[in-house]
Amino acid sequence: MIDRILEFSLKNRLLVVLFALGVMGAGTLALTRLPIDAFPDVSPTLVQVFTEAPGLAPEEVETLITYPVEVSMNGLPGVSQVKSISAFGISVVSVYFRDDVDIYFARQLTLEKLQDARKQIPPGLGEPRLGPITTGLGQVYQYVVDGKGLSPTDLRTLQDWVVKYNLRTVPGVTEVLSFGGDVKQYQVQVDPRALLQYGVTLSQVRTAIRANNRNVGGGYIEHGPEEYLIRGIGLAANVDDIANIIVSERSGTPVYVRNIATVAFGPEVRRGAVTMNGRGEVVSGIVLKRIYENTSQVIAAVKTRVAELNATLPPGVRATAYYDQSELVERAVGTVRDALIEGAVLIVVVLFLFLGNVRSALIVTAMLPLSLLLAIALMAWFGLSANLMSLGGLAVGIGMMVDGGVVMVENVYRHLSEAHHVPAPEGGFHEGRGHLILRAAKEMGRPIVFAIAIIILVFLPLFTLQGVEGKMFRPMAFAISFAMVGSLIFSLTAIPVLCVYFLRAGSEEDTWIMRQVKRPYLPVLRWSIVHRKKMLAGALIALALSLALVPLLGTEFVPTLEEGSILYRATLAPSAGLNESIRTATELEKMLKAFPEIADVVSKAGRAEVGGDPEPVNNIEAIVTLTPEHTWETGRTKATLVEAIEAKFAKVPGVAFNFSQPIANRVDELLSGVKAQLAIQLFGDDLNQLVSTADRIQRVVSAVRGAEDVQTEQVTGQPQLQIKIDRAAIARYGINVEDVQEAIETAIGGEQAGQIFEGIRRFDINVRLQEPFRASVDAIAGLLIPAPHGNARIPLSQLASISTVAGPKQVSHDNGRRRIVIQLNVRDRDMGGFVAEAQRQIGERVVLPSGYSITWGGQFENQQRAMRRLMIIVPLTIGLIYLLLFSSFNSLKQAGLIILNVPFAMIGGILGLFISRQYLSVPASVGFIALFGVAVLNGVVLVSYINSLRQEGRDIATAVFEGTVLRLRPVLMTATVAILGLLPLLFSSGAGSEVQRPLAAVVVGGLITSTALTLLLLPTLYGWFEGANVDE
Repeated sequence: MIDRILEFSLKNRLLVVLFALGVMGAGTLALTRLPIDAFPDVSPTLVQVFTEAPGLAPEEVETLITYPVEVSMNGLPGVSQVKSISAFGISVVSVYFRDDVDIYFARQLTLEKLQDARKQIPPGLGEPRLGPITTGLGQVYQYVVDGKGLSPTDLRTLQDWVVKYNLRTVPGVTEVLSFGGDVKQYQVQVDPRALLQYGVTLSQVRTAIRANNRNVGGGYIEHGPEEYLIRGIGLAANVDDIANIIVSERSGTPVYVRNIATVAFGPEVRRGAVTMNGRGEVVSGIVLKRIYENTSQVIAAVKTRVAELNATLPPGVRATAYYDQSELVERAVGTVRDALIEGAVLIVVVLFLFLGNVRSALIVTAMLPLSLLLAIALMAWFGLSANLMSLGGLAVGIGMMVDGGVVMVENVYRHLSEAHHVPAPEGGFHEGRGHLILRAAKEMGRPIVFAIAIIILVFLPLFTLQGVEGKMFRPMAFAISFAMVGSLIFSLTAIPVLCVYFLRAGSEEDTWIMRQVKRPYLPVLRWSIVHRKKMLAGALIALALSLALVPLLGTEFVPTLEEGSILYRATLAPSAGLNESIRTATELEKMLKAFPEIADVVSKAGRAEVGGDPEPVNNIEAIVTLTPEHTWETGRTKATLVEAIEAKFAKVPGVAFNFSQPIANRVDELLSGVKAQLAIQLFGDDLNQLVSTADRIQRVVSAVRGAEDVQTEQVTGQPQLQIKIDRAAIARYGINVEDVQEAIETAIGGEQAGQIFEGIRRFDINVRLQEPFRASVDAIAGLLIPAPHGNARIPLSQLASISTVAGPKQVSHDNGRRRIVIQLNVRDRDMGGFVAEAQRQIGERVVLPSGYSITWGGQFENQQRAMRRLMIIVPLTIGLIYLLLFSSFNSLKQAGLIILNVPFAMIGGILGLFISRQYLSVPASVGFIALFGVAVLNGVVLVSYINSLRQEGRDIATAVFEGTVLRLRPVLMTATVAILGLLPLLFSSGAGSEVQRPLAAVVVGGLITSTALTLLLLPTLYGWFEGANVDE
């Protein structure tokens, strides 16, 4: 089969050239259309259900709303986990589906089940609805709307009805969340004294406004030949229309709204605010990308639309971006692009130095664009995006892509050089020359196919990874596999054809670099073959010593991606209100602006409208935008800048801080539901018991070396003014519980009584008591409740007891169980070692109450899952490689001989991690997988050639020595190009290089030792395995 492919290619050279040009065209076209992202979207298949319940405390939200929704979701097919948060005025239920469930199908299932949940939620407590069709990394663009001379209400109105309205029409945008400012509202603020004077109730006011604010349609009439549509116009259009609504009449005199209330514009009750650069409040917008859309294209379209909008906004008002994910996309893709280009240049130089022939080097180099463009075309075909991991896979594989071409061209070149004495006929190719190239190609065809097939096979474990790690590394596995398929195809087709067209015989003499290598190598090789026991013992000792270093390496899930910006969270006391958070955020921004490295600071306190994170008002989340690092004159790095900020913030009393980055923060939240690297989840039923146990765990964990930003989730400590109705008292006056509750709800919290339409804009009408009559405990105690008979009004204090207590801040569930989380980040220490020590300390010093349990989530959980799977799949893959080798060589001994390269390749990989101070992580594991493939490849090429020499009649000792010497150049070339292809990634400091560096360290270090052992240990063991006498 392989020989027939080679024969076909050389007989149909023009067809092969056209095929190669077609691949280049398809790849170039795919490159222009390939979606571009910074990072693979590791978000789970997640559907969120939001239910607003204005005024309800967390306990009622949990019981009346969250629980019915959770119960409905638990029975859905494909659901893996259900989490929820019940906070003041809002319920958020997160339904996680298996990764193989389509997101739109999951949303449809959720919608159907919500019908059951709605029946169990009491009327008037909120309408459950689905969150936006986006992912955890969908917040791709954030901006502020700011302008001099405009109030927060005016700015918010512009954001809601101009900027947001237009940005939602941009292709790929699923939602734009408004944050900050004041939502305009028509407020009917009632004077309770006037209510008493005119004998009117709040309920009557609300009903009257609703009854006098509507349009209707009366169908149509035919008037002669024409048709007239009938409209009944009765909508209130302004403040005066509301004020002139009749509520009641007294002694024949109408009582108007204006007689009992003031009607004016005012701000809606809000649960969030945005401040910027210490200047005070601004209005912000958060653009959410629709799932599966091209991040770069969406952001480019949004930026274009924002520029158009800025030209139409009132003078002095502008929408300005403070977070733009496309900047990270460009830097991350640029890091890998630069590595690819630099690696390709280094490979060309190395090929020329080893071959000493420009044409040979260029023929092999042709493998790079051909393989890369085929890989890109296949990536587009399979719907993969160009991101840090997929392009990183191409950068990792750039050296391996040319391995087949190196072996093929080197063998053809050597055969042509040996036959240099046969002159080619003038004006064409010598017939014997074509046969010579075909024979040389056939010699290497089978080893190349098996070697590349093995490289593809070794990446099989990456396709079995699940969860976050699977979504992160599968794109890399696909990209490498596609590139290696291209390498295999073109090694058997385009390379032999290019050799026919362009390759000329050269001198049989070694190049300068090969002479320098052979001078020390040949005596060492002879010594190794003769002293095989010593050689093997030395290799085993080196292996043992390297394995002894493994416990010293430390472990982690994935190195932190450097995003180029800072995100910090400031958590105030549970009792802190929104105004206190705004004041604190402004002060923190002023402190940060003293650092010259900081460009902008935008802080968000509380939460945006429904669809965003359900943060309480005492939580501040700030994005710190940095100036370009090359302009920094203080000598700081980003890490030292964060340390300086932490030192400054440590002087702020009563505030807990947590530092991260925008995308890392979102990923951490997706992993464990908290915005930190590690989450210790404590499950139990009693909130007070959960809090006390969690406090003990926090104290223990804080003392473990490496623990930073340790915080316990705030679930209690929220002051409540509880109004407990006295049933006996209300019975004496003939008042129902509902009458009292309705009065409390409307008089204090306010109730919507319709809307006013201003063109396409609409604003709520809110009815409540005037502020002096609802802003204190005494005022609330004096609230008058109407009795059902006569005009009697009973003070609330006579119908209920009013007390101040500490209640829950929020209640979190995980699969229906209450839980509290101790969250933290780990710095200057490996994650695995930290968790092992923390688990031991907690086990020794914390006794859990009966029925309570702990789980460890976040990056540690994913690391453990990935390692467990790799521990199973990698040995199975090595077993498959062994079977493939056996089928190729038909020898158990020779297959085992080549497999021995795998453990010995680990020596350099472990040393590479140790010297570069990298942890053993999932990227490092991927590096070992790649290393095993290249190590086996070199072994296959060497053993195949030794076998071919034996078939020509040479004895074992001669075949081993001559074969190793003759294969020295291709083995060195394949190893060197692989090493140099990865050096740019190893030493890069660009965005995303942190993720690729452990992989590069393993492969570079491993190839150095693996190549040495391939060229020394493998020939030694070959003769030993085959029973040869090589003492002479």
